[in-house]
Amino acid sequence: VVGVSGGCDSSYLLWLVKEKLGLRPLAVHFDNTWNSTIAVENIRNMLDQLNVELHTHVVDNEEYDDIYRAFLMAGVPDIEAPTDIGLATTLYRTAAKHRVKYIFEGHSFRTEGISPLGWLYMDARYIQSVHQEFGLVPMRTFPNLWLSLYLYWTAWRRIKVIRPLYYIDYNKSQAKEFLTSRFGWQWYGGHHLENRFTAFYHSYFLPRRFGIDTRLLGYSAQVRSGQMTRAEATKLLAKPHFLDPEIVELVKKRLGLSDARFNKLMNLPTRTYREFRTYKQTFERLKWLFGMMAAANLVPQSFYLKFTAPDPPDPRTVSNQYERRADLLDHQP
Repeated sequence: VVGVSGGCDSSYLLWLVKEKLGLRPLAVHFDNTWNSTIAVENIRNMLDQLNVELHTHVVDNEEYDDIYRAFLMAGVPDIEAPTDIGLATTLYRTAAKHRVKYIFEGHSFRTEGISPLGWLYMDARYIQSVHQEFGLVPMRTFPNLWLSLYLYWTAWRRIKVIRPLYYIDYNKSQAKEFLTSRFGWQWYGGHHLENRFTAFYHSYFLPRRFGIDTRLLGYSAQVRSGQMTRAEATKLLAKPHFLDPEIVELVKKRLGLSDARFNKLMNLPTRTYREFRTYKQTFERLKWLFGMMAAANLVPQSFYLKFTAPDPPDPRTVSNQYERRADLLDHQP
């Protein structure tokens, strides 16, 4: 099972699995109804030319917009947690249905990096807690990843997540050139910008609302892997985020927010996952279990390290997260 989004990493991974590894993948897509036209075309072109079947889970758009609106009202930074959780659930559920033991993900530490502790958080109970407090539309089509399901699929069904791009010298610039020449694949302007709400999240919401610049993660990873110099990364970070104003207007329209209401939500007091019900303490208590599962490759090492670690200091006590740029760029894995 291979997750696809129309982005560079998942598209390259699909080609790698089918053509280079000689496997028979089933492509899986979680459609939160915010895909860009480019993403849809990229998925279709890749699947048609590689002759790969696709399974898509489409969430109800009004239901999902209500979840997004609830997270905006909650005042937390993790408004894209539902997309990550929904994709993970869809991948595991599809693998279990077809009795497949392996899920291939397109994450690459060479080009993406990993977010620092305290920046972002996600789990099923957290999503439920936020939605119960602020949501209005019942969650009937959203595939939440309850801990019982996660343990069933990983510990009992022994479905493993594999990240093949970890094991090759993956260069994103070269991958984009290859995909374009081979499949007519199209670049969408930036990391994670193939989805319109994700573009809003990375380029507008996080930097303006929380002072979080996720470009740090990708540039830091590329500096460490030798694909970019520190000077180049610093120069790129000095440039402001670009986001098509039409995407901000689309967010307002779909979520039913007037300009005044949107501005009010963007200026609410900030909160964190600590103020909602989560699995965090459960993850910490089960650290021994997840440690063994990570050693057996049943859960990603990154999950074990991030979710079972004690809570870091509240980011609201940090005066300026941008002061950490130099440390992040210099950090060695």
